[in-house]
Amino acid sequence: MSGILVVLEQRDGKLHKMALEALAAGQQFGAELNLPVFAAVPGSGAEAAAQSLTGWKIAKIHTVDHPLLKDYTPDGYSLALGQLIAAHQPDYVVFPHTYQVRDFAPKLATSLSRVLVSDVVGHRTANGSLTAVRQLFQGKINADVTFSGAAPHLLSVQAGAWRADKLEAGSAPVEAFTPELKAEQIRTKPLEMFRESARAVDLGAADIIVSVGRGIREAENIAIVQGLADALGAELAASRPICDNGWLPMERQVGSSGQTVAPKMYLAVGISGAIQHLVGMKGSKTIVAINKDPEAPIFEVADYGIVGDLFQVVPALIDELKK
Repeated sequence: MSGILVVLEQRDGKLHKMALEALAAGQQFGAELNLPVFAAVPGSGAEAAAQSLTGWKIAKIHTVDHPLLKDYTPDGYSLALGQLIAAHQPDYVVFPHTYQVRDFAPKLATSLSRVLVSDVVGHRTANGSLTAVRQLFQGKINADVTFSGAAPHLLSVQAGAWRADKLEAGSAPVEAFTPELKAEQIRTKPLEMFRESARAVDLGAADIIVSVGRGIREAENIAIVQGLADALGAELAASRPICDNGWLPMERQVGSSGQTVAPKMYLAVGISGAIQHLVGMKGSKTIVAINKDPEAPIFEVADYGIVGDLFQVVPALIDELKK
């Protein structure tokens, strides 16, 4: 199976929210390299999750299930996926960069004597090969990573780096792959599944986000930007200094040490655009920036920019929206 194999995470038959982003990345790689795209859905509930994928352009969807995969373990997943990869010999294996993938994918890569290039944010293709782009030093440097040696080449893609709404529609058959597993091979014992900290708000699910930075000056002024968020039906977010000061809860922080988001529109109010913040929102479909400093780095990534005092611009926007 020369092509792109995308491993999609699911739980109880429901795909992880990053699964379709990884599939979108795989489709783009396949289109540029002229390679077919396959999907693998491991674990209990794989059949239901696979059926939800049949409307996308995928050469084949492999369900990877076995009684010993009923409960997730890194031993079980790395052994099962290793057998699928050995059977079909893909050129590239693409994962979403989730907590579960971080647990088992390095083990899988080591078992294949390969390197996993993790947290990829972009790519280039030339002469039939893929160059992955990943960030170093909290996004201060972009590094180009090329693959050497024999396939398969393994990489995981960062949340928000590819957009699920770019998926190409089509039809896909489902085929079951049953790995050969023995109980004694599963050395790790299943424990309670990892769950991210409970949050009152999931910024990753928001279509519109209004985010506020140090330009707001004081905690009491947050209400001004909250009014804009309310007028747009948006979620309110913030850069790290706002949350560090306790002006908004940490769950509303966007950036390298907060949430990674990719809404349809991201409106940055009084945010200069430090690289740590840009890492968390650069996947947004449309970026609008309001800042009084015309040289603010945020304008380098913004689709639309307003150079002006937010205390004048934001109330005017609210008035127009209310009309």
